[in-house]
Amino acid sequence: MKVFNLRCGAGHDFEGWFASEEDFLTQQERGLLSCPECGDMQVDKMLSAPHINLGHGKPQPVPAPVSEEQRQRRQVVQAMYERMVQHVIENTEDVGDAFPEQARKMHYGELDEAPIRGQASPEETDALREEGIDVVSLPIPKASQGKLQ
Repeated sequence: MKVFNLRCGAGHDFEGWFASEEDFLTQQERGLLSCPECGDMQVDKMLSAPHINLGHGKPQPVPAPVSEEQRQRRQVVQAMYERMVQHVIENTEDVGDAFPEQARKMHYGELDEAPIRGQASPEETDALREEGIDVVSLPIPKASQGKLQ
């Protein structure tokens, strides 16, 4: 088991546990990694000091192996998520960074309402919600963005 210090594009630090370095790289290439705090899909491995076990302290518990049933459930959930993301992409217009402005204009009647998606910082999302504008953060894996649009 490898534990890596990770950082998203927004600067949030968190840990990731992987079976191997190759497992991390594979998940990163497939766009399966995201920040647990903001959902940012740009996740990079940070430098960290190696842990050397000198036999001191309590032995660390070994994670239980994933059963075939758990693995299959994860695949089903992943497939459902990918279908949901595809549905959102196919049924919305991508307005990019203009999302907060467009959402406000629709909310206040300056633009006709339409299904849109785009990017907003966590602060912009909070501000929209405080104004009574319903928004949902939906991380879209980078691997899916190109193939689904």
